[in-house]
Amino acid sequence: MRLPMNLTEVFRDLVHIGIALTSERDLGDLLELILTEARRFTRAEAGTLFLREDTALHFAVVQNDRLVRQFGDTEMRSRLQAEPLKLSEMSLAGYVALTGQVVNIADTAAIPPDTPYALNPLFDARCEYRTRAALVAPMQDPAGNVLGVLELINPLDEAGDVVAFDPEYEDLVRSLASQAAVAIRNARLEDLSFKDALTDVYNRRYFSVRIEEEARRHARFAEPVSLVLLDLDHFKAVNDRFGHQTGDEALREVARLLLKHSRNFTVVTRFGGDEFAVLLVNTPKAGAVTYAHRIREVIEAHEFAHGSVTVSLGVASLPEDVAAGDDLVVGADRAMYEAKRLGRNRVAVL
Repeated sequence: MRLPMNLTEVFRDLVHIGIALTSERDLGDLLELILTEARRFTRAEAGTLFLREDTALHFAVVQNDRLVRQFGDTEMRSRLQAEPLKLSEMSLAGYVALTGQVVNIADTAAIPPDTPYALNPLFDARCEYRTRAALVAPMQDPAGNVLGVLELINPLDEAGDVVAFDPEYEDLVRSLASQAAVAIRNARLEDLSFKDALTDVYNRRYFSVRIEEEARRHARFAEPVSLVLLDLDHFKAVNDRFGHQTGDEALREVARLLLKHSRNFTVVTRFGGDEFAVLLVNTPKAGAVTYAHRIREVIEAHEFAHGSVTVSLGVASLPEDVAAGDDLVVGADRAMYEAKRLGRNRVAVL
């Protein structure tokens, strides 16, 4: 099997892939992109991306075109995402993770018995699949740390038949895997720097970045954006009576409820102390008010370990209430304190 384009074009393509990897913020989307691009330029029918955690490899992303056609995407993922691979069990991926070497196998059925790795036959048996050719590369950062493994399976020729991976792909896949390792490391560091350690929602730093982005988007495209600020009622009394550990758990539970009852692209932030900020992208005031009332009801009805919790919420929207993104926080904060003044456990708007 020959390269689908000359080496210059392939390396130029790798540069563009690297730019895409470094610009992707969401780790889940990043991992999907890595595997999709690796399969695209190797023409692999399937692939798996593993992340290393201590002494095991965990299935992070699995893709298999044939199994999707046969079983559907949900069933395919259920069959492929098995238990973690222990590094002590010398699978192909485990061997690559431990040694940092690239392995290119033309026929997995012909692996010599004295080779320090083997294909797990349970995988193919469980999935009704035949893994013939495999190209496995370590996702190794510049410091030499193997963060995971990229495994590509069964490249197809123009007729759709399984062939061997061309040896020239080995350096290309290692290069892509190395770029992926750096992107994963950066995404993890960014995730840590933008996440609140207690509640695992976004922190105020990330909120500041996003509200500026949404203000610019509004200025350019006139898309509405709304902000809901909420504060736990009488939270100091919870800490005083039950202790800070109980108070921390209440904050974590409120954060979980906010995430569960918000859309994926809604920015849920711990704004500070017992206060949360929810940035509602492309949402006018009416939608934000509806959301705020629903959240108030959800939290009030929820059974917390120590007893009931209520919240006071303030809503402000651009452009209905304020003229600039910076004024959204001021407006929502003013509305939230009005809710408290009126007796708490309610929603107030500008």
